[in-house]
Amino acid sequence: MKSLKSNLIVLGSVGLLFLGACSKGDQASDTNSSPASSPVASQPASSAPAAASAKATQGGQVVESGAYHLEFVTEKEATGTHLDLYLQKGDKKEPVPNAKVTAQVQLPNGKQQTLALKYDAEGKHYAVVFPGKEPGQYPVKVTADINGEKVDGRFTFSQ
Repeated sequence: MKSLKSNLIVLGSVGLLFLGACSKGDQASDTNSSPASSPVASQPASSAPAAASAKATQGGQVVESGAYHLEFVTEKEATGTHLDLYLQKGDKKEPVPNAKVTAQVQLPNGKQQTLALKYDAEGKHYAVVFPGKEPGQYPVKVTADINGEKVDGRFTFSQ
């Protein structure tokens, strides 16, 4: 009789532990899926300054690469697509006029074309006209060589 009581107490204790563990797991998953949980609500506020620093000042696509801000802007023209790259450095976004900038454009048929962008001192950006007019997506890899330091950015545009 004494061993039966001991076995029931042990079995009951194990059962309570199991139920307790299951109910805590449900509470944890409910807390994570709750839209009002404080860790989830605080994450966007902490990432907002990073998003603000990657803001497009010219209305183009932006890539932050180390201390450099690259903004890629396209504009369709009669002779092709005008490609502009605003290459800036630091928090004040100072223009970088002394870089060697190339754009490697992948055509919709898979072929690649490399273009050298020239610095426009008046506009404080690098520019070139891409002559392609074939409809489709054009992935672009921009490489800037700034006194031996390589800075890359990847962008796309459509025709």
